[in-house]
Amino acid sequence: MELKSDVGERFKQLVEIIAALRRPGGCPWDREQNEKTIMNFFLEEVYELAEAVVKGEAAAVAEELGDVLMEVVFLAQIYQEKGAFSLEAVIQRINQKMVDRHPHVFGTKRVTSSKKVIEEWQKRKAKEKNIKDPLQGISPETPALWQAFLLGRRAAQFGFDWPTAEEAWQKTEEELKEFKAVLPSGQETALMREAGDLFFSLVNVCRLRGINPELSLRQANEKFRTRFNQLLEELKRRGLEPGQVSLEVMDSIWDEIKQAEKAAAKD
Repeated sequence: MELKSDVGERFKQLVEIIAALRRPGGCPWDREQNEKTIMNFFLEEVYELAEAVVKGEAAAVAEELGDVLMEVVFLAQIYQEKGAFSLEAVIQRINQKMVDRHPHVFGTKRVTSSKKVIEEWQKRKAKEKNIKDPLQGISPETPALWQAFLLGRRAAQFGFDWPTAEEAWQKTEEELKEFKAVLPSGQETALMREAGDLFFSLVNVCRLRGINPELSLRQANEKFRTRFNQLLEELKRRGLEPGQVSLEVMDSIWDEIKQAEKAAAKD
């Protein structure tokens, strides 16, 4: 992709805007922020970006990418003020990393598959960082669903994986049976353990099918939110209150909403 000549100038302008907001006489709110408080907004913007991607709304993706970029620059500005590092150093480091870890593009080494690219990437990463633990770098602070995906993917790079999603699904069925077996007991410890195993195995089925489980669940959450609001609107239209209606009635309306969605998707 060929970049327009003014991209660098636009980025420079963003850097200057953030610096102006942070300097004496700038914005009081922006000046109060530190690396910890800004992370709350950083993560919020990342999740809003993920939501836009799931919805397939290109204009929203462009907007949210801008917000995420702004948070990146803001965080770098905070550390630059501390004398820790500069934004230029951040950019230089990632530029060098991308070149070093793609010798098949920027060097003489040749690879023939994506698998080989990943293997080479991990070898170079391990050498650069002197990594002893192959799972190092997967933060325990990562959302659990995505963390499970990353753990499975990292283990797969060492050959510890199911050959196919279908074989991984067999493991999921085993975990489901174990979960169902302890369900009647009501034993919280056992239920949590088996539920965790079930979630983890299902995440790996998704991974092997190229599905991002975090985005998939977000999509399901959004679908539930939309349908539930439609359910409440329909109850209101019928002059009914949610707490005064049987589950059977609400289930029936829910099914009508689903059927309407399917019919609309065919049009």
